[in-house]
Amino acid sequence: MTTHSLTFPRGTFPRGTFHRGTFHRGTFHRGRRRLVAALAALPLLAGLAACGNDSSAASSAKSAAPADTAAKTLRLGYFANVTHAPAMVGVAKGFIARDLGTTALKTQIFNAGPAAIEALNAGAIDAAYLGPNPAINGFVKSNGAALRIVSGATSGGAQLVVRSGIRSAAQLKGTKLATPQLGGTQDVALRAWLRKNGLKSSPSGGGDVRISPTENAQTLALFRAGKLDGAWLPEPWSSRLVLDAGAKVLVDEKSLWPQGKFVTTHVIVATRFLTEHPQTVEALVRANVESIDWIKSNPAQARATINAEIAKATGKPLSFAVITRAFADIEMGSDPLAGTLTKLLDDGVTARVTKKASIKGIYDLRPLNKVRTAEGKPAVSASGLGEE
Repeated sequence: MTTHSLTFPRGTFPRGTFHRGTFHRGTFHRGRRRLVAALAALPLLAGLAACGNDSSAASSAKSAAPADTAAKTLRLGYFANVTHAPAMVGVAKGFIARDLGTTALKTQIFNAGPAAIEALNAGAIDAAYLGPNPAINGFVKSNGAALRIVSGATSGGAQLVVRSGIRSAAQLKGTKLATPQLGGTQDVALRAWLRKNGLKSSPSGGGDVRISPTENAQTLALFRAGKLDGAWLPEPWSSRLVLDAGAKVLVDEKSLWPQGKFVTTHVIVATRFLTEHPQTVEALVRANVESIDWIKSNPAQARATINAEIAKATGKPLSFAVITRAFADIEMGSDPLAGTLTKLLDDGVTARVTKKASIKGIYDLRPLNKVRTAEGKPAVSASGLGEE
């Protein structure tokens, strides 16, 4: 049992009310009402003191109190890739800042998903546009505690491009290929595809095909220099290797999926942030939907906006041919295509960058479906893998 001291607010008892345990006649009537009110509160205060401990009482009070759901700041991560177009448009056009209201927006650009997950786990960011495999890995490694997927963003926009002369999987034996980062979505896609075609690769860079996790801009330079035989890349980098460096498409990832649909980018948030600030998460999701709608309605303006944002991040805009090819290869949509996630988990296990585990609970699509329903759009499914 924990002992609690009872402290009354200053002024509850008039000065001089108590003197050596007795009441002064001149002050009794003036303090009577205050005294009665204070004594009436004693049973309640004693009850709090008598049972449990400080933490349980504080916890009960906290759970009973209404949450202040608007965060002071939202720290958002994304990539300077065409596959992250809704993020770049949302920032550039002010959709995210406007919908956040009084919540300040801070952004950080990453090269690939695993780095963004590290930042999320370290508390450096609160939310991110991210590929599916890093999200799966982050969820699995934290036993489901670290994050939730709250919306889709883009589908498509990833290819295996290689040097001239390579026309089959068998010809890749002994070659060196690149991906943006070990354990990233394109890295997993490449390793799983090689395995299905009888070729081995290891996370350490060995095997029939050596895979070198490399930043996208360096991949372009190394391919031009003849130090790489190809790469599995997201847009616009696959288009850059094709149009700027003479690479050939060996695999368009769309060909590996039913109806050509597979999630490339979705929106994730730290679970703690979602729990504490659902209003802010809903605002982010609403801005993401607005960005997607604007891109679909204004494709020419969208390409220009995205190219300008890429130029800010990389120091150089894309050529008209590259941005046009890259843009044509992706599809915008807030549906996270949850039905594809189990296969993506299996691919991660095949690639030996993810362990086999349950991913039930990885989605919380309630904010998204609230936004979609309000706009007259159908709700989307979590495919049994979370809230919807």
